[in-house]
Amino acid sequence: MSTLESILFCWSGGKDSALALHTLLQQKDVSIAALLTTVTEGYDRISMHGVRRELLRRQAETLCLPLHEVFIPPKCGNPLYEARMEEALLFFFEQGIRRVAFGDIFLEDLRLYREKNLARVAMQALFPIWKRDTHDLIREFHAARFRSVAVCIDSKVLDPAFAGRELDESFFADLPPNVDPCGENGEFHTFVFDGPIFSRPVAFTLGEVVQRDSFIFRDLLPGNTQKED
Repeated sequence: MSTLESILFCWSGGKDSALALHTLLQQKDVSIAALLTTVTEGYDRISMHGVRRELLRRQAETLCLPLHEVFIPPKCGNPLYEARMEEALLFFFEQGIRRVAFGDIFLEDLRLYREKNLARVAMQALFPIWKRDTHDLIREFHAARFRSVAVCIDSKVLDPAFAGRELDESFFADLPPNVDPCGENGEFHTFVFDGPIFSRPVAFTLGEVVQRDSFIFRDLLPGNTQKED
């Protein structure tokens, strides 16, 4: 019997990450060593998405996967970001891991950036949903019964009311035609709270709306977890 390849997964907490992880978990020759996520110091939130660290931890718990957090300061510059990521990557390299998976779909410059940084530590990037049609991915997302909510939207391209909406059929029907259905150009970011890769839903309630520059964030508050009798 062949040994499973252990892969590190860069986890954002959003739907593209969930789809990419779901794709990997269906392969028989790999296993996931851990989820790797950047967290902003002082805010205790996922960088970019703004989701609370407690909800990130609950995601990892219900995914039954270890979580490795990389802490970066607010408005972190590339040199410091790359240094802290490299430290984390080397930690897993020493455990024998050579490939890191991402949920990117079609941004060539981002792929090249990731590949370049990984090459510095003799690791390779893996993109399980690369070049997939984003309309097809959303259909697959719904067919698999994933559920997610928009936690950050760019108000230059989307109405602020999209922040906090669940990504159901009405969400995509209301998207302007120039907006990618996966938000791959940064139009919106999401938090996945249920689906086939979760052992149970991640409970949350909607919090306040905050605007930073053109970005609208909808806070999510950790909900009560169900306890077994």
